[in-house]
Amino acid sequence: MTASVDEMKALFGAFEGDRSNLPAQAEIYPKYEAPVLRREDGGLVLDRMSWGFPGPKAAGGRPVTNVRNLSSPFWRSALANPERRCLVPVTRFSEWSQKPDPETGRKVKHWFGLEGDGDPLFAFAGIWRPGDEASEGASYMAFLTCEPNALVGAVHPKAMPVMLHSEDYDQWLGGETEEATALAVPYPAEKMTQFA
Repeated sequence: MTASVDEMKALFGAFEGDRSNLPAQAEIYPKYEAPVLRREDGGLVLDRMSWGFPGPKAAGGRPVTNVRNLSSPFWRSALANPERRCLVPVTRFSEWSQKPDPETGRKVKHWFGLEGDGDPLFAFAGIWRPGDEASEGASYMAFLTCEPNALVGAVHPKAMPVMLHSEDYDQWLGGETEEATALAVPYPAEKMTQFA
């Protein structure tokens, strides 16, 4: 996520929580903080949240970063509550190759983004939850995934993030559960590019 606050305002409109010194982040991993836009009192607020909901203790407590099963009880209350939906601003995302490179023996990271000059800004469909006493006030976010399109699926056939079209932001942030989750479809491959 390398876009500036001004670039974010050009795409998403005005928001509170202006952080003119929002740092560019070349890579964001689970447990890292990332920018998130959520609704509050009818307007957007910019926050920074830790990527990944705290996982169930039975699963080792690892953060759960992606919302794959939209009917799972783990996600149901957040998806049903528009106040817990958010936009996760992104300039690129990566997926690892399924097989290692024959020369290096390591999997290869492939980067994807929107067609256009530079790194056009877009948003994932996200959900968030406030932290508890143990998190010392930190909030958590995760984003939805769906079946991959042909471009992403050639590298990662399991899933891809739900990338929202700008005209879908209001539906995601304020729609009924069925309206909002209907947006969990692959982004058109012809509007995307893969970076070397």
